[in-house]
Amino acid sequence: MNHTRSARVVLVAAVLAAAAFSQEFTLDGTKVWLDTGIDLKAGDTVRLTGTGTMRYAGGKDFGPEGGARAWLDMLRTYPLNDVPKGALLGRIGDGATSRPFLIAAKREQRAGLGGRLFLGINQMSGDRPQAGEFKVKVEITAAPQQKSVQPQQPTIKLTQKQLDSIPKRVVDAEGNQGDRVNFIIVASENQVKDALASAGWVTVDRTTKDAIFRGILASVSKQAYVTIPMSQLMMFDRPQDYGYAQGDPLRVIAARHHFRIWKAPFTLGSQQVWVGAGTHDIGFDRDQRNGKITHKIDPNTDLEREYIVRSLTESGNVIATDYMTFTDPVKEAKTAHGGSFHSDGRTAVVYFPPDTNDTSDRFADYFCSVLKQENPDTGDWGDCKQYIEDTGKTDFTLTPLSKNYRILIVPGFMSSCFADSPAFEEGQQVLKTKFGMDVNLLQVPNDSSDDNAAVIGTYIRENGPKDPRKFILVGYSKGTPDIQVALAKQNIAQYTAAFISVAGASGGSVIADVLPNSADQFIRSYFKMGNCKGDLTTGFKSLRRSERQAFLGAYPNTVVPTYSIIAHSDKAGTSKALVQTWDLLTAYDKRQDGQLTQPDAIVPNSKYLGALVGDHFAVALPFDKAKDAAIRSGMDKTRFPRAALLESLVRFVIHDLETNKPQ
Repeated sequence: MNHTRSARVVLVAAVLAAAAFSQEFTLDGTKVWLDTGIDLKAGDTVRLTGTGTMRYAGGKDFGPEGGARAWLDMLRTYPLNDVPKGALLGRIGDGATSRPFLIAAKREQRAGLGGRLFLGINQMSGDRPQAGEFKVKVEITAAPQQKSVQPQQPTIKLTQKQLDSIPKRVVDAEGNQGDRVNFIIVASENQVKDALASAGWVTVDRTTKDAIFRGILASVSKQAYVTIPMSQLMMFDRPQDYGYAQGDPLRVIAARHHFRIWKAPFTLGSQQVWVGAGTHDIGFDRDQRNGKITHKIDPNTDLEREYIVRSLTESGNVIATDYMTFTDPVKEAKTAHGGSFHSDGRTAVVYFPPDTNDTSDRFADYFCSVLKQENPDTGDWGDCKQYIEDTGKTDFTLTPLSKNYRILIVPGFMSSCFADSPAFEEGQQVLKTKFGMDVNLLQVPNDSSDDNAAVIGTYIRENGPKDPRKFILVGYSKGTPDIQVALAKQNIAQYTAAFISVAGASGGSVIADVLPNSADQFIRSYFKMGNCKGDLTTGFKSLRRSERQAFLGAYPNTVVPTYSIIAHSDKAGTSKALVQTWDLLTAYDKRQDGQLTQPDAIVPNSKYLGALVGDHFAVALPFDKAKDAAIRSGMDKTRFPRAALLESLVRFVIHDLETNKPQ
C-alpha cells in the first residue's frame, strides 16, 4: 500500500474524529432551561435526538413532541408559543435575540453565530412535570476549517445619493411624520423572510379585520395569539409591505420589538433593497392627537436598530453591516402620536449575499417562450405575465427535450376524490405524445405523509432498477411533503435525479391547523363524496405546520437537486371554493394562494423558480374541464396553461441538471 496515501487516510480519520462530539443530557423539567456547557462555533452542526416521556398532574404521558394544551394555556407565556406544552426545545446563545427552536424527537441545526447551547422544556417557570424525564443526545460536527480567505463582501454598496433619496421618516394617513428610518436590508424577499423566521420574528396583522381572523384561527387551534394589529404607515406612497414583531402572549400587548419594511423603488444590481423603521414598545401612552391609548416606544431608537441587526446577523447569512448617515439626519423628533425619541442619526445597512437560489428570472424565460412558441395548451392565452410574476422573454431558444429522464407526478390532498381531474393532465399528454417522454402519475391515498412516502418508496424501488433513467419527481400540494419524507426515509435518492415542488405544502398549512378534527366526515359531507381513498383526518393532521416544521427540523437538507415554484392570487383571481380560506390566509401573508402562504410553499435550500399568478387549484388541476357542473361552478378561476407550465418545468430542470453535472 502506498505509505503516503495511508498516512493521508489516517490523518483524515483523525480530523473527522476530532470534529465529532457526542454527549447525553437528562431533563426532568425542574427548570425551563439546562445549560449544557457546550459552546458552538459559527457553522457547527448540532444534531439533537430526544427520547422519553413526561406527564403533568392530571394529564397524559407525552414525548418530546409535547402534549395537548388546555384552553387556559392560551393565556400563558411559553418560550415557544406555537408548539405544544412540554415540547423539547433548544437555544443557541443567551442574549436577548437568542430565540428557542423546537427539537421534538429529532432536529439538525447549524449555528449561524457561535453561542452556548441550552436545552429546555416548553413550559412556564412555575410548571413542573409530575413524572418522567427526557434524554437528549447531542452530536456536534465542527464546521470545516477553511484556509484564510477574505470574507465575502457586497459587490455593490448603497451610495450616499441612494440613501438620501429615501424618506428619512414614515408618515401616517394624515401626513404626520413618525418613526425614523433606522435600518436597510439588501437581500431577496425570500432571504429576508427566512432570516426573520429563523430568528423568531412573526408577521403582524395589518388591520383589525386581519386580527379578528387570526384570533379565530389561534383560538380554534389552541395556540396563543401573539400578534396584534400594527397601524399602517406610509413610505413611497404606500403602506408597509410587511410588519414584524417579536411577540410573547399577553406581554406583547404592552411590550414588543417591532418594525415595518418597504421594498425600495430601486435595486442594488440584482438585489432588492428593503427600507425599515423599527421601535421597541415598552408600555402604553396617550396619543396626543386624539387622546386614545397607544403604544409608548423606547425613546432610544438606536437600541432597537442594534437589536434588529443582531437578530438578522444570527441567521448566519449576513456578509456585512455598514452604518450610513443621511445628509440631513434626524436625531431628535416626535412620533406621529407625540412621543419623543432620539438617535445618533445613523442608519444600519445589512447586506446579504446575492441569492443564488433565486432563478425566477431564468425560469420565466422558459415559461413565456414555451407558451408563445409551442403553445402546448392550444388556444389564445395572451401575454404570459398574466400567469407568472416575473417578465420573461418569449424568444428564448428551446432546445430538443431530452428523454434521458422519467417523470413521476405525485398529486395533492384529495386527488383521489377528483379522479376525473388528474394533476397536470394536459401536460402529461403533451410530454408523452409530442416528446415521447416516460410520464406517470402516482395516485396516493389521503393518508399521512409517512404512509404515502412508503407508497412512493415502494413504487420507485420496484421500478428504479428496471430502467437506467432516473426519475424527476414532481410534487403538487401535499405531494411535496409526501416526496420529501420519501427522499429522507425511503432510500430512493439513488433513483432520483431531481425533485420539483409546485405549490407544495413543504412547511404545512395554517388551514390544516384549524379544520375540524373530524375532517373525514366534514369533507365528505361538504363535497358529497364517497370515493375518496384513505383517511382524510390523518391526511389533514400531517399537513399541520407543527408536523411539517418538525420534519424540516429533523431533515433540513435536500438529498437531490430540488426546485420550488409557488402560486399566489388576489381575491378576484381566486375560485369561489377557495375564497373563504383566502380571506383567512391573507391575515398571515398577502402572498398566498388560498391554501398556502409563500414561505410554507418553498422547500428550504431549494432553487426558487418564481411565483405563478393563480390560485392553488388553478396551477395544477383541470377543474375548468371537470364533468361535474357543480365543481366547475365552484372552481371558476382555474383556467391556466398547465401544459406549458409542466413542459417548462421539465425543460428548465433537465437543462440545469445537464449543465451542473459533476465533472
